Amino acid sequence: MQPYDAILLLGFGGPEAPEEVLPFLRRVTAGRGIPDERLEQVGEHYFLFGGRSPINDQNRALIAALRSELDSRGVDTPVLWGNRNSEPFLVDTLREAHRAGHRRLVAVTTSAYSSYSSCRQYRENLADAVAALRDDGLAVTVDKIGPYAPRPGFLRANLGHVVDALRALDGTPDGEIGLLFVTHSIPVAMDETSGPGDGEGHLYQRQHLALVSALTDEANRALGRHLVGELVFCSRSGPPTQPWLEPDVNDRLEELAAEGRTAVVAAPIGFVSDHMEVVYDLDTEAAATASRLGLRFVRASTVGTDRGFVADLVDAVAERAAEARGAPVPAFEGRMPSVCAAGCCPNLREARPALCGRD
Repeated sequence: MQPYDAILLLGFGGPEAPEEVLPFLRRVTAGRGIPDERLEQVGEHYFLFGGRSPINDQNRALIAALRSELDSRGVDTPVLWGNRNSEPFLVDTLREAHRAGHRRLVAVTTSAYSSYSSCRQYRENLADAVAALRDDGLAVTVDKIGPYAPRPGFLRANLGHVVDALRALDGTPDGEIGLLFVTHSIPVAMDETSGPGDGEGHLYQRQHLALVSALTDEANRALGRHLVGELVFCSRSGPPTQPWLEPDVNDRLEELAAEGRTAVVAAPIGFVSDHMEVVYDLDTEAAATASRLGLRFVRASTVGTDRGFVADLVDAVAERAAEARGAPVPAFEGRMPSVCAAGCCPNLREARPALCGRD
């Protein structure tokens, strides 16, 4: 893994106790002027699960899986963990890394796609943390792997889970099944500007649609079906006046029931593991909608700690290390650069510095 002396898993974070919910939500929404009354409403989703998000435990499991994969390859590079919005906070992790003698790290984010909120915002947080260390006289360099939604390991892991979910509907005719691929909605303007500034935009949607097409084709081939996969969205959080990507998964369930479908597979390809958006928005809210409509609802698993997915993440880190050494790396369709282009996925509210890019 040279020149890197540590791998950093960079997560979103989440509360682990009821008293952490509101402070966590305030950090997530800082600068947006959202009143506590609205945050308390959102917080009720967490209180349904004891005030604890599943995301940190899932990161611990992913770190263990990465450690196991690295050990199997004879690689002793340590795996560190820092969050953007909850303990262990990123800046604290980098300080600990510096104390341990680590000077150059490579980051793996827990978000697979390209957009401001799923890529550049992580890069902004890295810039803030590195600057905070610099103010203390501590020098740390952090690179990152590129968005990995187009990688073959991410596709293969999702495919296995989609096929497993569809097998639960053996005997159900194709015409009665809705195949929905679910991701986090984002503002339309954020999608329009996702990708390099001199490109066509909409990279967030285009990456998802490419994966939807590939997964649908491969699942149909594996099962001898002729299903049509659709991209739908969940977790909208903006004001009603701001357009966000649609259709919402619940709205599409209503339409599918009206069309005569009797069963739906929901595959949460927008999420690496069972985040709150999965366990609440899909397992709770969408499942309740489906039940009310008389639809059988089968939720595919997220990639989580799937061995092939984890192995591919380690491959991505090894490729990034090779790139840093000036060695060639393999090419595949849709591969994203590890150093983002100038103006890529811009912050539409304010200009802020970001690491791992050309601006």
